[in-house]
Amino acid sequence: MLRSIVLATLATAAVGTAGPGLLPPAPFSPADTLTVTVEKSGEARADGTFRLTCGERAGGDHPAAEEACGRLGQLAKDGGDPFRPVPRDQMCTQMYGGPALAHVTGVWRGREVDARFSRANGCEIDRWKNLEPLLPLVRG
Repeated sequence: MLRSIVLATLATAAVGTAGPGLLPPAPFSPADTLTVTVEKSGEARADGTFRLTCGERAGGDHPAAEEACGRLGQLAKDGGDPFRPVPRDQMCTQMYGGPALAHVTGVWRGREVDARFSRANGCEIDRWKNLEPLLPLVRG
């Protein structure tokens, strides 16, 4: 009997301390709210400051709210950090994608976000494209 109690306690403790990745994360927390500012995109409708909330339903005044939340949901499942800057030592092609700039602030998956985006080289272009349609499609 005592052995059963000990085994049950150990099993419960193991489940309670299981590391991340064993249980799928919720795609969005109730506080997933981002402010996206875009300028110099070459598309007047894409430039401006937009608010996006993702939860059970997409909200805010972002022009592609549903699609942007869908993309963020996919990125959450993939486990990466789409707001992480390009590492300083990263080799990037010297390809210019245009003058578009974006600034994303807010909270995503419980973390503060303050990320800047450009299309200054191949790495930055890829980083921008990874977040389309949160960031607008830009033809450079």
